[in-house]
Amino acid sequence: MQVSNDLYHENQLLRRKLRTFLSQARENEQKQRRFHEQELRLISTPSLTELLQRLLFNYRTAFRLDTVSLVLHDPEYEIQRILEEEGVRLEEMEQLLFQHDADNLDNLFGVSVEPRLGKYRKHEHRFLFAENTISLHSVALLPLVRYGRVIGSLNLGSTQEGRYLEGAATDFLQRLATVVAICVENATNHERLKRVGLTDSLTGVNNRRFFDQRLLEEVGRAQRSNEPLTCLFMDVDHFKKVNDKHGHQTGDQVLRVVAGLIREQLRASDVLGRYGGEEFAALLVNASSEAAMEIAERIRAVIAAHLFRALDGESLVATISIGVASLQGIENDLCALATGLVDRADQAVYSAKNQGRNQVVLA
Repeated sequence: MQVSNDLYHENQLLRRKLRTFLSQARENEQKQRRFHEQELRLISTPSLTELLQRLLFNYRTAFRLDTVSLVLHDPEYEIQRILEEEGVRLEEMEQLLFQHDADNLDNLFGVSVEPRLGKYRKHEHRFLFAENTISLHSVALLPLVRYGRVIGSLNLGSTQEGRYLEGAATDFLQRLATVVAICVENATNHERLKRVGLTDSLTGVNNRRFFDQRLLEEVGRAQRSNEPLTCLFMDVDHFKKVNDKHGHQTGDQVLRVVAGLIREQLRASDVLGRYGGEEFAALLVNASSEAAMEIAERIRAVIAAHLFRALDGESLVATISIGVASLQGIENDLCALATGLVDRADQAVYSAKNQGRNQVVLA
């Protein structure tokens, strides 16, 4: 009878172990399926903006994570400029962080490309998460590596002490890190290629095609958010005389310098484009007419004060006339609204020209 009871209890114990094993196997299978689904979504996302949205928001939801952050090595501010030109408001993506040198990332990961799991250590890990991040207890830190170089880090944070344990298996996470690194690199390269066709080769600023695209986007955004949007239309005064007297090469150099001086006076969120010839246009996001007039006046003054040089060394002066117009009214036809905004700024330039040039006129 005792033997029978022992066998029964042993059998029950084995059954419980088997159920636990099967439950873990099913859980791992489900986890692997979710990982695979997320990988496919990441790989099929060509847009850098969409990719970041998936990583920082969708991924956190899919795996019930407390915090997901992404740190990218961006020494030339290139990725930040790309995102800003796409209309992304970086302040709204708190867990997207940038490092201008790779020292912190290199010190954290060293030569290892394996994920780091374990206890959250504030003094060591705080640069990986936004300042207002909830209190974390365990983290999984995934180095993003391309060609032996760390280009960033995908960081998973949990308020549970045991969510990520040091020494735990990291096969899924290492695969994810590899996929994310490739996707970030590919999406960034895609944006670079796209901008080759959207950049003016002479001045280095956006071209007319890019400006027109962003014009519709910003008009739509301003309509939705009820924020002001102002357009500056700028025309270099007597530019034909510069070409006639000093040659086209000097004229090209003047346009390059003018474009640089304009860009220095604009904010990162503003959109500058070469509209054609010696004309430039800028969209000032969330800027009132008064603020735009001040910016336009700074542009006019800095160009008028600049000492330009011809190729033969002769000094010359260039000035610019600027028309300012703000978005007015609400209507469903965004094209008409956008066209009207630029047209009114353009008409204001004509008024500035007729009034003697080298001045700013509000439409």
